[in-house]
Amino acid sequence: MGNSVLQKSPEEIRKMKEYYSKFLIDKLPPGSVFAAKTPSCAITAYKSGKVLFQGKDGESEAAKWGMATAPAAKKSAALTPGAHLPKNIAEMAIIGSDEVGTGDYFGPITVVAAYVRRQDIPVLKELGVQDSKNLKDDKIIEIARQLVTFLPHSLLTLHNEKYNKMQMKGMSQGKLKALLHNQAINHVLDKIAPEKPEVILIDEFAKEPIYFAHLKGQRKIIRENVLFSTKAEGIHLGVAAASMIARYAFVRHFENLSKRAGFTIPKGAGAAVDKAAARLIVEKGMDVLPEFVKLHFANTEKAKKIARV
Repeated sequence: MGNSVLQKSPEEIRKMKEYYSKFLIDKLPPGSVFAAKTPSCAITAYKSGKVLFQGKDGESEAAKWGMATAPAAKKSAALTPGAHLPKNIAEMAIIGSDEVGTGDYFGPITVVAAYVRRQDIPVLKELGVQDSKNLKDDKIIEIARQLVTFLPHSLLTLHNEKYNKMQMKGMSQGKLKALLHNQAINHVLDKIAPEKPEVILIDEFAKEPIYFAHLKGQRKIIRENVLFSTKAEGIHLGVAAASMIARYAFVRHFENLSKRAGFTIPKGAGAAVDKAAARLIVEKGMDVLPEFVKLHFANTEKAKKIARV
């Protein structure tokens, strides 16, 4: 189950209630403002401002409205990131896997798996590889351009046109990410064979059972030595390197989208994005939107209202 919690203002909750008007249910939990149930997600908004998303598409549904403040779980059950991993994992030879773009309205999802040997770790430190959230895009690009020259890696890009078609067929964002991670890891294992990593570390976007459930039916599922952790970029430089390469590719795709649009497209999923999408609709028509955006995000309806279509 992909559960997420967002903290929202009364006005944002009002907009959410309007957005989910077709799915509202009468029986409200104590302290709630509204409750709705879509085919794949239950949404409950509380007077405290917390909005709970529960169900197989909970994470991707929440992503339409912003970043989750925390997973919907009891704090007492929360573990320190990496506490379940080998104590010396930071020194191991690993394949690290991470993705970028899942919460952005514009731009594709990019997934990268990268192999970092023990002897590569001092080099990565020297280059300044670290959690990409601590760095600006220009610095990430500078470092990533060097990483791709010597790290065995696989970069997969799910462009929005294909993403939208798969999403409309009922495939959740969580499943799409799992498929991409598994494929990227497979590619890297093929590249480095017969050499093998000591560990494969995936930046956790779903719990292990859910991740493997998403992969059911795939021809080749990588399970051996696969570990998961939140904030994995800070645990091993292999994941940080993968994240940087993914971000580098994502930024380049954004630049190409801006050229095609004829104006600079903003990242994220905020108000600036709504205005940019509205401008795109006015200048190029609704038909081009699937090539640029993730249609199921709430931004689509906001943009249409702004564009008055």
